[in-house]
Amino acid sequence: MRFTKRIWVRTASFIVLLAFTAFFFVPIVWLLLAPTKTDHQLLVDNPFAIGSFHNLATAWRLMFGFENHTLLSWLENSAIYSFGGVALAIVCAIPAGYGLALTEFIGRKTLLGITLVVMIMPSAALVLPLFLEINAVHLVGSPFSVILPFSFFPFGVYLCYIFYASTIPKDLLAAARVDGCSEWDVFRRIALPLARPVVALVAFFAFVADWTNFFLPFVMLYNSSSYPLTVGLQDLLGATPAFNPGIGSSAILRPELAIATIVTIAPVLVVFLFAQRSLVSGLLAGATKG
Repeated sequence: MRFTKRIWVRTASFIVLLAFTAFFFVPIVWLLLAPTKTDHQLLVDNPFAIGSFHNLATAWRLMFGFENHTLLSWLENSAIYSFGGVALAIVCAIPAGYGLALTEFIGRKTLLGITLVVMIMPSAALVLPLFLEINAVHLVGSPFSVILPFSFFPFGVYLCYIFYASTIPKDLLAAARVDGCSEWDVFRRIALPLARPVVALVAFFAFVADWTNFFLPFVMLYNSSSYPLTVGLQDLLGATPAFNPGIGSSAILRPELAIATIVTIAPVLVVFLFAQRSLVSGLLAGATKG
């Protein structure tokens, strides 16, 4: 009886996992197949039918040639904003996490609490105050209006805090101070080199958050030539007869939109594939103490 119950539980678990896998995997398969078809075939053919290489090449050529290669310009903007934000986020998160975990100062617990509260807040709720601050220094519309807010990454600070609090013993830092190291030398020569596993973790999460962010660049940037890919996709929707019938004929159809979407999500997948080993070591770095 117990064996039969175990079989039913495993079967039910497998069915649930299979359903979740299909829910996320099936749209990706459709997206990859969409550029191989014409716009008409996407409407009338089987959703998972395979088109032709000619259709794929045509969609690729039309998409990258749209408005003087504007997709490449958006791709370049996304790279500048994301990598700039990631670099600043790492520079800010590591010393902040170290300070919160291994130093004592007035207001430390309050600052840690504020970090946790901001971390769980929806990012969209912070866009308006960020816009007012950036507007006050006359940076709205410039790349810094996106890069500087991207450097504000409280989740990265919390990851560094957990890493330092659970991995590095305070006795090690105390011994370095006894040997004559200043606080800066302790951080630079001991804490910073030991933070390599968590740096990759913070960089990956910051990159994903920055690359996929839509609302902040949408509010901060008013020139389409400065848009990242996430905001540029909205412009492409507005230039497509399927979503805006009033514009008449257009070179941008559903297969070209599928190409643009694949180009948008591909960098995140590539970064994840290359960073898997570093991500695992970063996740396990603070799993044990000592």
